Amino acid sequence: MDKRALTAALGAAVAAVLAITGSAAATASAGEVLTTGSPTGPAVASGDVLSASLATGSTARIATTLGGSTGITCTASAFTATANTNPTAPGTATETVTAHTLSTCSTNIVGATGVQSITVNNLPFNAAVTSGGSLTVSAGAAGPIQTTLKINTILGLTTCVYRAGSLTATPANADNSLSFKDQLFTKFSGPSTCPANGYFTAKYGPVRDTTQAGSPVVFVN
Repeated sequence: MDKRALTAALGAAVAAVLAITGSAAATASAGEVLTTGSPTGPAVASGDVLSASLATGSTARIATTLGGSTGITCTASAFTATANTNPTAPGTATETVTAHTLSTCSTNIVGATGVQSITVNNLPFNAAVTSGGSLTVSAGAAGPIQTTLKINTILGLTTCVYRAGSLTATPANADNSLSFKDQLFTKFSGPSTCPANGYFTAKYGPVRDTTQAGSPVVFVN
């Protein structure tokens, strides 16, 4: 083999080694959609419990009109979900929302004197988290996404039931939060004193994997 042929052969061999090494490195660095502690941290395992309360200084709001100031404000709210599948990113992870609570609520709806309770019905719900940075909540086997509001009024207790086809939230790795904005609920039942619609806005965070030691924060990749 002459010198030029030998050089070409060595160059090809080096290129092949670099290609293999690069491929291995890419595979090694590829993480799951949901990780804990950092974007490159351990994967959230199937069965892990994820939970969050309202972000510090924020409230959960149900406005009667889009962008309006009339409605219900809650200073306490939290959710709990169980991780189901968590593929390699980019992809879609799935969860089951097992609990969602809203409490310590007040209202400025005309004729209302207070909020007795807000109950999220038909749990559990399904949830899908995509690498693109969105979370979608959809109805589960128990029935549609539904919320029952019991509101005290000058005429007595009023029960208003609202339903939503689905809910969309935006995850943010900067503070490990999950934000819902102006998610539409439509009145399913209740007297005419119940507003026709409710627009739900809330920011939860940080979202934590409470199954793991230290309850590390959760990242979406």
